[in-house]
Amino acid sequence: MRDGTSVGLIWAQARDAQGRPVIGAAGAIPWHVPEDFAHFRRTTSGHPVVMGRLTWESLPPRFRPLPGRTNVVVSRSGRPVDGALVASTVAEALDVAAAAPGGDEVWVIGGGQVYAAALALADRCVVTEVDTVVDGDAFAPVLDPDAWGPVGDVGDDWSASSGTARFRVRTHGRR
Repeated sequence: MRDGTSVGLIWAQARDAQGRPVIGAAGAIPWHVPEDFAHFRRTTSGHPVVMGRLTWESLPPRFRPLPGRTNVVVSRSGRPVDGALVASTVAEALDVAAAAPGGDEVWVIGGGQVYAAALALADRCVVTEVDTVVDGDAFAPVLDPDAWGPVGDVGDDWSASSGTARFRVRTHGRR
């Protein structure tokens, strides 16, 4: 990856009954917070995004590829993906993304396995916490408080959503 490239992970999470950070269920997001979609779009637009094949397939077809961003899909099979570049590993995907327009800032957008593989290379995580309990089958990484700390104002204020649950956005930086 190019020197000077910032790698961020961005996701929204709720909690399941056991307190685990849920990011998906059955290939979908089990809540509706339109304000988070707008935040995601503002944050990632103009920069490459890296995702796994299942995340790519979970995007509604009208949003594939995500507009205004180079889309890089991690796929062990290496099969071509219409509208996206393909890499066989997360490390390769980050290299491809760093070389793309806007590659000084690369965003990893899921899923769980891609987040886990990219976490060691990231310098920040932007997490939307959704205040609801859901069942899920895809999970975000748990951020080690010895390695990650809050960035900016971290008040306890929640924002109301026009969707299904209140939310707040937290940025975590590497310590």
